[in-house]
Amino acid sequence: MRRAKISGVGHYVPERVVTNYDLEKIMATSNEWIIERTGIQERRYFQEGTDTTANMGTKAARKALEMAGLEPSNLDLIIFATLSPDYVFPGSGVLVQRELGLKNIPALDVRNQCSGFVYALSVGDQFIKTGMYNHVLVIGSEIHSSGLDFTDRGRAVSVIFGDGAGAVVLSPSESEDRGILSTHLHADGELAEELACTFPTSNAKERLTHDMIDNGSIYPYMNGQTVFKNAVVHFPEVINEALAHNNLQATDIDMLIPHQANLRITSFIQQKMGLPAEKVFSNIQRYGNTTAASVPIALSEAVEQGKIKPGDLVCLAAFGSGFTWASALIRW
Repeated sequence: MRRAKISGVGHYVPERVVTNYDLEKIMATSNEWIIERTGIQERRYFQEGTDTTANMGTKAARKALEMAGLEPSNLDLIIFATLSPDYVFPGSGVLVQRELGLKNIPALDVRNQCSGFVYALSVGDQFIKTGMYNHVLVIGSEIHSSGLDFTDRGRAVSVIFGDGAGAVVLSPSESEDRGILSTHLHADGELAEELACTFPTSNAKERLTHDMIDNGSIYPYMNGQTVFKNAVVHFPEVINEALAHNNLQATDIDMLIPHQANLRITSFIQQKMGLPAEKVFSNIQRYGNTTAASVPIALSEAVEQGKIKPGDLVCLAAFGSGFTWASALIRW
């Protein structure tokens, strides 16, 4: 069975920078409060009429294709991970297909929130391994800012999230010991509503009502303590699972790229895994939590900054709503 490799990476973030001081002006929060609890200093917000979930993903994809030395016409499949699609339906994958000028190739959308990109990467990996496809585009893209509660009621959640997109191209590896070594996926729906956006809903006679808007139930809800307690257990767990599967140790990791959920969570993972700071990539300070886009944006930046070199052992890991969690171990 052949192995898949990441042949290209790319990312795109909107031009508009929103700092903690900007948020201070519209809700009862402070720069100090946000940094202390999340590590975030600023984030990017989309520009209406310029940025869309799909076209941000397309911009990231074009950069990944350029790095891979491929044209859009070389692609066999598009996998699009997001919790903020352009439309209720169809999915954003077909919109990217249209923007890339492609015809007939399949487009698949993945809805696994913060773990979405790693889940999507795993799906693409299987298609390459089986020989069904040769070049698979995997995108994570999000626009959160248009769906947040910017009143005092929503401040604990709304300060966390930002907009952006990242993408990779998967291709067959020329070497048996290079590429994606393994992926590991998990889910537990027992606490699904502890991090969720449950309205509008198809389970009500009226999917969207004025009451839902007025009482704020259309906005994301997060039980921060519950999420933190589960994240710090499952993050190290799924990283160690990947290492054990490949007979490797934490000391073998050259770069760990965790989902950018919270700087405190990342710091805990770093200490738990016994990794030095230079082996754990963080950019949540500048972008906030971009859910499905966070891992590919961070991966793209790490490559761009020369922090990942050929032969390095790279670990991707994510935890989020569902709860879902996942990891991927890659020999670059």
